Parts: sequence; structure tokens; C-alpha cells
Amino acid sequence: MADAKVIPFDDDRSRGNRRRAKTESESESGPAGEVQPLPLRGAAAPEDDRRDGREDDPVTPPGPQAPVGSSAGGDGDGDGGLERRVAAGLSFLRRRLTGDYEVDDFGYDAELTDQVLMSLLRPVYEKYFRVEVKGVENIPAEGGALIVANHSGTLPLDGLMMQVAVHDHHPADRHLRLLAADLVFVLPVVNELARKLGHTLACAEDAERLLAQGELVGVMPEGFKGIGKPFGERYKLQRFGRGGFVSTALRQGAPIVPCSIVGAEEIYPMIGNSKTLARLLGFPYFPLTPTFPWLGPLGAVPLPTKWTIQFGEPIPTDGYAPEAAEDPVLMFNLTDQVREQIQHTLYKLLVQRRSVFF
Repeated sequence: MADAKVIPFDDDRSRGNRRRAKTESESESGPAGEVQPLPLRGAAAPEDDRRDGREDDPVTPPGPQAPVGSSAGGDGDGDGGLERRVAAGLSFLRRRLTGDYEVDDFGYDAELTDQVLMSLLRPVYEKYFRVEVKGVENIPAEGGALIVANHSGTLPLDGLMMQVAVHDHHPADRHLRLLAADLVFVLPVVNELARKLGHTLACAEDAERLLAQGELVGVMPEGFKGIGKPFGERYKLQRFGRGGFVSTALRQGAPIVPCSIVGAEEIYPMIGNSKTLARLLGFPYFPLTPTFPWLGPLGAVPLPTKWTIQFGEPIPTDGYAPEAAEDPVLMFNLTDQVREQIQHTLYKLLVQRRSVFF
């Protein structure tokens, strides 16, 4: 402290000063045995009073202390912290209005994703579905990698929750770039949001470019067959296409990380499919659930199931020759290996969970 003075223990003057201060204190404040409030650290006092170790100004009695980092301490979540947040928010708005921000060739907006979109998804992830993440350390800390997951739930919320899991839990703060179906990019609003989140078209060219740039790429090979399957076939993996994702990983030498998601199958139990409405609307299916469309917009609210997302051990692909990407037998074997690993983990997680909702 700037006003403190070091007084040797054997200094006679210090003892005289203390005796004089004690006498004056007793005369003004009461008996010597009465405990007086300590002076405030930040309060300014006259020079003579600071020398004698007392203050003449009234002192606020002890009360609840301000939290560490509040305005009383200078830098935290009090006035100073609020001012910084307001300043950061205004700076963010200024950049958005002036166009002073960057997006990559695919439309990914890292700043908007981190500061806005993830903040909107996070309450659903943490409070509504209460997602538990396992094995996130199996995702490489750097370099390109392909995360392959099962797909379910009638609406593709599982992909978004997987994206939040990687973003919030990976020790290297990596971001997952999802490959999405054509339908996503023809829907108004959804198209723009998907691009901003880093999603891109599910094609080999885009996937290879992202992997070559060292990005994490997420793919759900079941496609609409997985997300639109009946409730009676829940957690039974559909066919993984023709193994195109394996060919892409082989070309780039990127490891394949299997991912198993439990909990998404029950958010919209699909008990029927109106093919007529699906054709009229141009959708691959039109789900009928116990609540939708019977309850109108309220029926579109997903059930609050408890989720678990587990990332398995990566399957390396960098040990194969470049021409291996054109070997159909190898692609079939690796595709089957990934599929079996995901299916086995799904069964294991289903046995371990106590309830669909808890």
C-alpha cells in the first residue's frame, strides 16, 4: 500500500506513537477494549490521521464483501466487467454493420459462430438435452480428421449437438465442419445459418478441401435413411452409402473417428410418414409423431431426452498407398469397420443408461 510505513519493532518512537494513538482513540471512541471498524483501504485520510493509524471520517461497518474482480476490486464481473462486455458487444456490432469481419470460402463465420450461434445452441445442449461427452480426447489436436456418426431424430439436431460438444469440450478448441444434405442449402434462413456455422455440401470435393486445410469434418453417412427411420428401428444403423467418406479420408490420409450418439432417437418418436405431404412439400419424408402435427407448433418441441455422445478411437488411414482410395474392397472393409464400431458402442451405451430422460 502506498501509505504504509515500515516501523521497526524496537523503535522507541513507534511505541510513543502507538501510546499517543491509543490515548486519543480512547478519548474519542470509547474504552480501549471496544473493537473499532478498520479503515477502508481505498479511503483517503488526512496526513496526520494516516500517520497515527486512524481516520476521522465515518467508516462503513463490515458487510457483504464484493466478489473478487468486481468494481470494488477493479477488474471483474462488476462495473468494469460490464463495461468491457458492453464495449465488446458494441465493437462486434460495429464490425457486423461495417462488414469488417472475415468468412472463409465456404461461408464459415468464426466470430459469429463463437459469439452468437454457439451461445444460442449451448442452453439446449447443456440444460435441455444435458449432453454427456465421452472420448473427446480421441479427436486429434491438430490436422485434418473425419468424424463419422450415426444419424437420427427426425430433425438433424444431433449434428448440431455434436458440433457444440467438439467446440466446448475439445482441449485444443477445435471446430467441427459438418457435411450437410442439399436440402439444407435450399431452405431460406437455414441455408445462411448453416453456412455461417461452417456447414458445407456433402460432396467429396468440399470434404477433401477441408481436410487438406487441416479441418475437422463431420459426416453422417446414413443420411435421410437414418434421420427418417421409424421409431421401431431406433439405434439400428442403416446402410453407410457406398463408402465415399472412406475414399475421401484415404486420399487425404486423415484418421476416421467413429462417433456414437444416444438420446436423439427419442426426441421425435416417428410413428408414421405421410408420403403424400412429403411429395407436395419436396421433403424426403413428413414425420408423424405422438405430438406432431396433432398439437400444432407445440408438437414440434422435441422431448427432453438425456443424451450421450461418445467419440471412439481413431482409425488411421495414412499407412495406405495413394491408389488405395480406388480399391473397392478396402473401402468396403473400412466402411464396415467404422459402422460396426459405432453400432457396438451404441449398444453399450444403451445398456448403461438408466432412463431415456435421466
